[in-house]
Amino acid sequence: MLLAQSIHRPDLRHSLCPLSRLSSRPGSQIVRSQPKAASRRPSRCQAAGLDFDALLFDCDGVLCDTEAEGHRVAFNQAFQQKGLEVTWPLHLYGELLETGGGKERMTRHFTDLEKNGEGPFSSKGEGDRQALVKELHLLKTDIFMEMVEGGAMPLRPGILRLVKEANDVGLKIAVCSTSNEKAVSKIVEVLILPSVKANIQVFAGDVVPKKKPDPAIYNLAAKELGLEPSRCVVVEDSFIGLKAAKAAGMRCIVTRSSYTKSEDFQAADAVVDELGATEGIALQDLTVSGLAKLRQ
Repeated sequence: MLLAQSIHRPDLRHSLCPLSRLSSRPGSQIVRSQPKAASRRPSRCQAAGLDFDALLFDCDGVLCDTEAEGHRVAFNQAFQQKGLEVTWPLHLYGELLETGGGKERMTRHFTDLEKNGEGPFSSKGEGDRQALVKELHLLKTDIFMEMVEGGAMPLRPGILRLVKEANDVGLKIAVCSTSNEKAVSKIVEVLILPSVKANIQVFAGDVVPKKKPDPAIYNLAAKELGLEPSRCVVVEDSFIGLKAAKAAGMRCIVTRSSYTKSEDFQAADAVVDELGATEGIALQDLTVSGLAKLRQ
């Protein structure tokens, strides 16, 4: 079972260097020659003055401000196409975002409606409820992907610049989201430069059993990237995302989005309105000392 999907995984080439050589001379004892001390070159990340090895992005609200006019609209269209008398206005969807995951949001709202004898869960058994939620989520994902392909979801300012800079210095890059993996991969595929997206891994959807604020998605990313959590920097936009990143032991900078401006981000290493399209947050700003300056 695959735990993560890479948009493209280039072949890895390893140079095999002998750790020792055996020499034998007539009448002499076999001697193990000592290996030459390996010269330690700093990695490109270290050479660039960075104290981290990976940059991890949330998707919705971070790569794109997708929630209000993206996912919410797609959900409402899916409800309508299935003949359900359910609509998620802006304020209600904002409340539902406190729950991570689209299927989980539908389950939460439909369960609340059922308490008053209303909504699509009324008179349905558990199996039928789960099947309905799954069907709606698949339909909603298809609608959302069409919106992305049509250019309705542009990247937020500074994302493309920072991703390119990270790629240029050899940082590992990943997107870690509770959203459907197909939808997240489509955003990366359509909106990120071809020369960069090949090096971006996607960890999303049901690849972990628990959604944010549980740290499972970030724990998985660190494991699959082969890094200690302390060597990862996360870009988030929500309280539940921040909580997940910090619980995983990672640094986290928050870029406020349309739905999260009033959330509590005191635990963040830094909070900004956006990364900045041309001038703004640089990779050096994400080091320990750089984040400390941003907090001042």
